[in-house]
Amino acid sequence: MGVLEDLADTLAKDAIEASEKLGDEDIITQVAKQLGATSTTMEETYLTSIRIRLSERRARRFLEARLAPKDQH
Repeated sequence: MGVLEDLADTLAKDAIEASEKLGDEDIITQVAKQLGATSTTMEETYLTSIRIRLSERRARRFLEARLAPKDQH
């Protein structure tokens, strides 16, 4: 990845962790607004990383849930 993608992805990871720690999903949107005020390119890349990370997390939880009953035997 390039610098833009690396920075946006790291920020996305940190924002997701902060939202979980604070119990406030709106923090993700607030960070995006801060980025958008100075760089729409960074905002778009950050939001893409957010979507990718959250989608992967949902898919992984689904897969783990499907495999869980088989692991109990």
